Amino acid sequence: MAEKIHPSAKPTAGNNHAPPTAFAANGNPPFPANKAQLYNSTRPVYRPLPRRNRRSCWCSCCLWITLVLILLIVIAAVAGGVFYVLYRPHRPSFAISSLQVSQFNLTSSNQLNTRFNFTVTARNPNKKIAFYYDLVSVSIDSKGVGVGDGSIPAFVMPKKNTTKLRTILSTTGRSVDDDSGLKSDLKNKKSLPLTIKLDTKVKVKIGSLKTKKVPIRVVCQGIKVTPPTGKLATTATTSNVKCKVDLRIKIWKWRI
Repeated sequence: MAEKIHPSAKPTAGNNHAPPTAFAANGNPPFPANKAQLYNSTRPVYRPLPRRNRRSCWCSCCLWITLVLILLIVIAAVAGGVFYVLYRPHRPSFAISSLQVSQFNLTSSNQLNTRFNFTVTARNPNKKIAFYYDLVSVSIDSKGVGVGDGSIPAFVMPKKNTTKLRTILSTTGRSVDDDSGLKSDLKNKKSLPLTIKLDTKVKVKIGSLKTKKVPIRVVCQGIKVTPPTGKLATTATTSNVKCKVDLRIKIWKWRI
């Protein structure tokens, strides 16, 4: 019986360049890639953005604030130095010229009656600065007891000026406690220590510039007086008296 001869497998016409079909290891053809695989293959890898360091930002802010404050302090110091060189500012000075006591007695019902003739000398040592004073309130006390009040009218102190100011300080019918040291000294006719305070507001004029009013207080201590006996007035000792001028600037609840 004749043997059949099968023709060998040849590529069909038109597919001369087609590659042979690939099979998986188990003999089945592979499946095409799904959409998820295709999407992940083209999607870029996610990299989280670096977080800002808040501590470094805060340090940089503090550094800039410190530099600005230092710059402002330097500018203020330079401006103050230039101002001092140009104007040589000095505080006004006060000195008690005289204090005469014409009445200083205590009645049987502990009522105090006093009368003082007070003269104070105010000096402006500045060559380019003038002072404008409001009404000056004057008070005098001895051992914590107010023994006289008065006032001095408003006045102006031009450059390099000296002004004498006079007023009368008095009190009538002021009660004094039995345990007060002032009462025992008056009975024993001892020398009494006195303190005088002057309170006012002052405006400073520098060239054509005027500042706002600033409260000041002048305190004069070291005064001693002997109460008069009869109608003859006595003169207080003021040779060692020192008058201190202080600004009365109020910051919230405090005064400096």
